[in-house]
Amino acid sequence: MSAAIRAGALAAAAACFALAGAARADEPAAADNVLRVCADPNNMPLSNRAGEGYENRIAELLARDLGWKLEYTWFPQRMGFIRNTLKARDPDQDRFKCDLVMGVPVGYELTLTTPAYYRSTWAMVIPKGKGLDDIRTPDDLLKLDSTRLKSLRFGLVGGTPPTDWLLKNKLIDQAVPVQRQSGDPDAYPGQLIEDELASGRVDVAFAWGPIAGYFAKHAKAPGMSVMPFPPSPDIQFDYKISMGVRFGEKEWRDRIAGLIAREQKEIDAILLSYGVPLLDDRGNLIQAAN
Repeated sequence: MSAAIRAGALAAAAACFALAGAARADEPAAADNVLRVCADPNNMPLSNRAGEGYENRIAELLARDLGWKLEYTWFPQRMGFIRNTLKARDPDQDRFKCDLVMGVPVGYELTLTTPAYYRSTWAMVIPKGKGLDDIRTPDDLLKLDSTRLKSLRFGLVGGTPPTDWLLKNKLIDQAVPVQRQSGDPDAYPGQLIEDELASGRVDVAFAWGPIAGYFAKHAKAPGMSVMPFPPSPDIQFDYKISMGVRFGEKEWRDRIAGLIAREQKEIDAILLSYGVPLLDDRGNLIQAAN
């Protein structure tokens, strides 16, 4: 065999191997009938390793509908989450580590997203019996006597919509910010309510609705009121939440979207059972059925 023919044969073989590798890389998500979910191991009420969160329950619902086994890849949902889960390949198997993220904003820039399966809003949480029991909405807080209002400490995560609300109403100097992304693997967003608010280190807490509703209900210090922010023309408090898959996996996204549509009533019931403030298409609160 001449050198030229031998080189051509080697090039052809290399091309075949490259095509085979590309085919494996493009293998449809969950081709082995396993629903692999990317999730945070310590982020109640969304998810935890014990499977107690509403995202865990919704994932179980989807797996049941598919007739598939459910498995998780755990990673704290902070910077690098998508890179280390949905976009990461399993070093021991020829597949990605997981194929579905249960909660991302609609149109999230790092994933292809399904239609929204719920819409929620940021909320204000106030402990009862602290002289603020007459407050029913966030705007009611602004009607307090100026001396009383200026004495309050507001707990929140910096850079979130309530920060803009405090700035707008000239209350930002009373903010007590907590860290958005801690390096502590045991830290979780609900500590703002469970620790800071319950202990009295802050008088009012602002949190994402699902966090506010769940931890106000389960706080060690009972008696907390949750007041969701209504949709606003100048500050976006409400967000539509979808599920995320890898870009290019439109067929998989559409399959998940179909399951969401079929199970929307059950999904709503799960979310409401966790105290999630749900908004309908008009921005009105959806009430749990009695």
